[in-house]
Amino acid sequence: MYSFESNYRVRYADVDQMGYMYYGNYAKLFEIGRVEALRNLGVRYKDLEESGIWMPVYENNSKYLEPAKYDELLIIRCILKEMPKVRIVFNTEIINESNKIIHTGLTTLVFIKADTQKITVCPQVILDKLSPFYQ
Repeated sequence: MYSFESNYRVRYADVDQMGYMYYGNYAKLFEIGRVEALRNLGVRYKDLEESGIWMPVYENNSKYLEPAKYDELLIIRCILKEMPKVRIVFNTEIINESNKIIHTGLTTLVFIKADTQKITVCPQVILDKLSPFYQ
């Protein structure tokens, strides 16, 4: 299993009148988490796109346990529980400053060839980088 954590400070622009993070912003945190998790492996979205591979979101689920609040420093924990095939599934946990999980989610992306816009298998570069975590 591969896991990576990144930080995010809740900004004023992220919150509603109550000082709680607006619900639509959690998807943004999921994206930050998965981009940084792949970058930590040495895989950049930009490089994948330039090589002709797109990764559109197929499914996104969220569970709101408690609100994130203005100026909190959050941990975005991104977990890949299994090796990707034609889909890659990111499990995400958002953790507040009290070390409490306040939000969970799951985002599934598929691999698409840009030129044909057809589903393809996970690029070998991702498999190579992830394989040490699944042995």
